[in-house]
Amino acid sequence: MFSHTSAQAADYTHVVVGAGAVGLAIARKLAQRDGTSTLLIERHGSVGTETSSRNSEVIHAGLYYGPTSLKTELCLKGKRMMYDLCEEKKIPYRNCGKWILAQNSQQHEQLDKTHEFTKSIGVPTNFISLAKARFQEPDVHAANAVLESPTTGIIDSHSYMSYLESDFQSKGGDLACHTVVNGIETATQGYRIHTTSPSGDTASITTETLINSAGLAAVPLSNSLLPSERHLKPYYAKGSYYSYAGSHPRPKRLIYPAPTTGAAGLGTHLTMDMTGAIRFGPDVEWVDDPNDLTVNEDRLSAALDEIQTYLPSIEREKVMLDYAGIRPKLGKGSAVASGKGDGFSDFYIKKEEGFEGFVNLLGIESPGLTSSLAIADKVHDLLYR
Repeated sequence: MFSHTSAQAADYTHVVVGAGAVGLAIARKLAQRDGTSTLLIERHGSVGTETSSRNSEVIHAGLYYGPTSLKTELCLKGKRMMYDLCEEKKIPYRNCGKWILAQNSQQHEQLDKTHEFTKSIGVPTNFISLAKARFQEPDVHAANAVLESPTTGIIDSHSYMSYLESDFQSKGGDLACHTVVNGIETATQGYRIHTTSPSGDTASITTETLINSAGLAAVPLSNSLLPSERHLKPYYAKGSYYSYAGSHPRPKRLIYPAPTTGAAGLGTHLTMDMTGAIRFGPDVEWVDDPNDLTVNEDRLSAALDEIQTYLPSIEREKVMLDYAGIRPKLGKGSAVASGKGDGFSDFYIKKEEGFEGFVNLLGIESPGLTSSLAIADKVHDLLYR
């Protein structure tokens, strides 16, 4: 499958490990450079089968991540890039907007803070009256306030990743699926990567630059190369999603509860796919096994109680277990940056000191899909600027 290494040159200029949305975007960006070669390695049989395809498919506006974080910077840039690409390449998307709801005065204060923050970073949000909200979405209950985010949207993530894969390969990139990376070491040419196929065949390749975009496996992969004092601990937040078989209610926009300071997620919210089918989730369940994708039935009742706070006419018996996804995290802190010791974890994207040409991407959770094109630009600039 791979070319043989000569003593003079590495097999590839770039190797990207992990073909989720972020890895695909990075590989596509690097493959655009003249006179280079790029290999994208994926352990599954096709691209984007882990976190990238087990999420809410939301194009995030960038409301929650603080003024100076990489998540904010890359979400805002990535959102613009994603909308532009979808429009240009006819990738299915919808700029449907989102409402964030307050059911009491304390939650209203949280929405006020969110609104003030978004003004400071140039992201539009606006309060709409409860009367207007009831007129536009009569089935949605908001007792205290509604904050609208007009730049939030949804995307067909599978079509998006299919485009990235096709464009990467049209630029001469190589994709190796069913290929497990089981060892990395430094080499004269840069890095030697040891791989195994499903049949047990082994191979090794060399590369000048190595990009670790392995998602759920990124921290273990990083730890296999970096010295022990630079090892990190991976955390895995499983989120269960629920489908809805009822014909009513069917809101026309995304509905989120007010963010809770210190919570590891944004609450069990309502999203929809490109057909208009609604779903709910994710919740947060800390697990030790990143392969545990069983939907936890025990959590359904609590999720239904939360859903009914903003969608009281939901038919509980028509909410079904759907799927689960796992978010790679670097801690159990808050999903919302409050600046008050909340444990908020930013994206970790950096060239590792002492390991020339090695770029590490760790904790790439939400808003990773939205940020993917901007992350690709950042990785390119880390290597070439």
